[in-house]
Amino acid sequence: MSQTPTTIRIDPQLKNEACDIYKELGISFSAAVSAFLKATIRAQGLPFEMKLNDAAEATTDSSSFSNWPNEKGQCSSSSKANNSSLNQAGKEKKDEFYTQYSDIEIEVENYRDQFENKTVFCNCDDPFESNFFRYFIHNFNSLKLKKLIATCYAHSSRKSTLSCFGDFLLPQTDHPVAYKAVVTLVDDGLIETESGDVDLVRLFQIPGNSIEILNGDGDFRSPESVNLLEASDIIVTNPPFSLFREFISQLTRFNKDFLIIGNINAITYKEVFPLIRENKVWLGASIHSGDRKFFVPDDYPLNAAGCGIDENGQRFIRVKGVRWFTNLDMPQRHERLPLKEEFSEENYPKYENYDAVNVSRTANIPFNYDGVMGVPITFLDKYSPDQFEILMLANGNVRANSSPEILKRVGYSKHDLDKGGVGIIDGKRSYARILIQRRKLEVA
Repeated sequence: MSQTPTTIRIDPQLKNEACDIYKELGISFSAAVSAFLKATIRAQGLPFEMKLNDAAEATTDSSSFSNWPNEKGQCSSSSKANNSSLNQAGKEKKDEFYTQYSDIEIEVENYRDQFENKTVFCNCDDPFESNFFRYFIHNFNSLKLKKLIATCYAHSSRKSTLSCFGDFLLPQTDHPVAYKAVVTLVDDGLIETESGDVDLVRLFQIPGNSIEILNGDGDFRSPESVNLLEASDIIVTNPPFSLFREFISQLTRFNKDFLIIGNINAITYKEVFPLIRENKVWLGASIHSGDRKFFVPDDYPLNAAGCGIDENGQRFIRVKGVRWFTNLDMPQRHERLPLKEEFSEENYPKYENYDAVNVSRTANIPFNYDGVMGVPITFLDKYSPDQFEILMLANGNVRANSSPEILKRVGYSKHDLDKGGVGIIDGKRSYARILIQRRKLEVA
C-alpha cells in the first residue's frame, strides 16, 4: 500500500515523550499514528472515551479508566463512588471482567513458598465462574494451602444460579443471593472432569468443604466479608475498579498480605502512593507492559478496539495499563537496574520548580548523577528499594500531601503553572513524575 506524507502540528515535548514510549515498545512514531488511525476505523470513532473527569481523578495522562476490569463488578447501591463514569459503567455492565487463568498462574508462581499453610481469600470471586478459585483448587495441594475461601457478589450479571446443581449445593431462590465457598481438602483424583475443569459437586462432597448462602450481598465491605478477611492470610483477587482505593485501604488497615490486579494509574492515588513510597506496596513480577485479555459477559457490547470472541465462543476485551499490586516479596524486586547513560545538562533538563532533573525514560537514568531525578511512573516496573529511594510524586496537588521535610529535600518552589506540584520545564507542565534518588550506600 502506498503511503502519503502528512504534516501535523504537535507540541515538541508531547511528541518527544510519546516517542520515548514508542521506542521502548519497538515501534516508530509513524507506526504509532497508523495504529491509532486503524483503531479509530475499528471503533468507528475515537478508540477511547472522551469525557470531563472529576478533578480529583484526573491525575495522569496515560490511560482511561472507563473500561478497567474488575472480577465481579461490585457496583451496589451502597457504593460510595459517585463519579459519572462509574454510573455509566453500571448501566452498561462494562465493569464486569474476568481475569485469565494464565495471568494468575504466571504471577502466583513467583510466590509459591509464601502460600504454604496459608488461608487464601478470594473476596470478589464467584467459585462457579472465577479463574482465581479454579487456579487455587487446581494448585491447592502443590501450594500446600491450609484453606481457600471465595465469596461472590449477589448482583453480578454472570454469577451462577446454581440451577445445574439442584438442592444438593444450595436451595434455589427467586432473588439474587451471595454465597461463600470454603475448601480445606482437595482430592486431585476426584475433582477433575474429562475436560480438566473442576467437578464442583464432588469438590463440595468432600468432608470439610462447604458452600452456603451469605446473609448480605457479598460486598467486600460487608460485615460477613470483613470477618472472613480478618480470618485469612493472603487476599488474591481482581477488585472492583471503581473501589480500588477503598479495597487496598481495607487490606492495609487489617495488615493483610495480598496480590491484586489494578491499573498502573492507581499509583498516583493519594491512598496508594504513600504505601509505595514507604515500601509497603509494590508492583508484581509478571506484567510490565502491553495489554491483557479479560473475558466479559455474553451481553457485553463488542464495539471498541481490542474486543473479540475467542475460539471457545467467549467474549473478551484487551485492556492496557494492567499491573499486579502486592506486598509479597520476590527476588525480582531486588534486582538492580543497569545504568548505562551518562549525565549531561543538555539531555537532562532541570525543573523550574524542583531541584531535580527530568529523565524521560527509565532506561535513561544516568549512572553518574546522585541528585534528585523525576522519572515516569512506569519506573516502578524496574524499581529496587536497594538501589533507589522514592521521595514523592510530582503530580497534581501533591505539595499539600507532602511533608515540609520532603519538599525541602527536593528543592520545591511554588510555580504559577504547576497546579500544586507538577514539574515545569521551559514554562510547560510535564507529565506525572516520581522523584527518586540513588541510595548513597546501596545494600549489598
